[in-house]
Amino acid sequence: MKCSPRMISCKRALRAATAGEKPSKRRWRRRMKRAATAALPRPSSVQMKVRKLQRLIPGGTGLHPDLLFSRTADYILQLRLQVNVLHALSKIYGP
Repeated sequence: MKCSPRMISCKRALRAATAGEKPSKRRWRRRMKRAATAALPRPSSVQMKVRKLQRLIPGGTGLHPDLLFSRTADYILQLRLQVNVLHALSKIYGP
């Protein structure tokens, strides 16, 4: 098998196979972990974004997406209102 210079691990694996050595524990664990995670179905990018949004919005964990988007809109309005109130207070009490 021909290995490129970048494939150092490939060369090591070939050396280990020809010498009859078993792979190190670290390499074996890494290989097993990759095999286990490769078998799991990956969530879609939309699902990942919805989960991130659920973590950002207070009380958002466990909400269905339609209710989550409604809460998100309400939360954005609440934050804008807070910014406006703080801006008005800084004009009144500021230098």
